[in-house]
Amino acid sequence: MRIILNILMVLIIILFIFFTYKYYSSNKNINTKDYNRLNIDLILKDKTSGLPILKNNTNNIIEFNNSLENEIDKYEKKRKFWDLLKNK
Repeated sequence: MRIILNILMVLIIILFIFFTYKYYSSNKNINTKDYNRLNIDLILKDKTSGLPILKNNTNNIIEFNNSLENEIDKYEKKRKFWDLLKNK
């Protein structure tokens, strides 16, 4: 029973690889890829020609808020690391 399942799995894998190779090496697929690669500039120009250009209205929108930095400065304790290195 186990041998039959192993043979079936190997057969399915071989068929999958065969049909995948057959599709990707077909003339229809190769012609479609070549057409898209040659005309990519035309396709992009066609799709982007009708896009509107928006006016920039983001001046002075973002304001820097440093209240967190002020809170950190207020509660920050002095570190004693450098005091450990000093000679007494």
